[in-house]
Amino acid sequence: MARAPISVIIPTLNAREGLASCLGSLGEGLSAGLIREVIVSDGGSADGTCDLVEEAGARLVSGDASRGGQLRRGCDAAQGDWLLIVHADTILTEGWTRQVLRHLTGAPDSAAYFKLAFRANGFAPWLVAGWANRRSKLLGLPYGDQGLLIPRPLYDVVGGYDDIPLMEDVAIVRRLKGRLTGLSVVVTTSAERYERDGWMRRSFHNFGTLMRYFAKADPTELAGRY
Repeated sequence: MARAPISVIIPTLNAREGLASCLGSLGEGLSAGLIREVIVSDGGSADGTCDLVEEAGARLVSGDASRGGQLRRGCDAAQGDWLLIVHADTILTEGWTRQVLRHLTGAPDSAAYFKLAFRANGFAPWLVAGWANRRSKLLGLPYGDQGLLIPRPLYDVVGGYDDIPLMEDVAIVRRLKGRLTGLSVVVTTSAERYERDGWMRRSFHNFGTLMRYFAKADPTELAGRY
């Protein structure tokens, strides 16, 4: 019997509150025989995240807190033919396995990302998510909270995740140009940071951070201001 193709990698740092729902949304993939393993790459949580990982039967990889480094460690440990990278506060909506399976069989050499929505109501969440989805489609520039599904050989060819604390998602998708497609599967993510800082203020801050990164700013310095 063929083994399930997908290794799921989730970076965490004090993420227990959102992780339970994220893991729960993966159940559909387990039932469909798509998920081989779930790897949580933790950066030193002190809120019970690691206990939850053990309770869920997922595999725990630990190391220094740096999202790029955590993702690199998690992917290095993965044994699947495909890697599915999701953030701990991201939830895959019902029915996601159908489109993922279609991509695995129809585009085996290409990476994919999902359509973003926030777990919040109102015009501002709709507007910000709409811009993120348009940016992804027009510029080929999805962020990490939209997930990344990538065949292992392609991941290795582009060099994997850079060990940097911020913009690791942008760095890898820029190297995937021409080999990245959007799926209509919706993933929902937490709106906590936007609600705390203000939707427009946080959006402009994120855009400014992206522009500074494109201008060769140090990702470590950018992470300190993020």
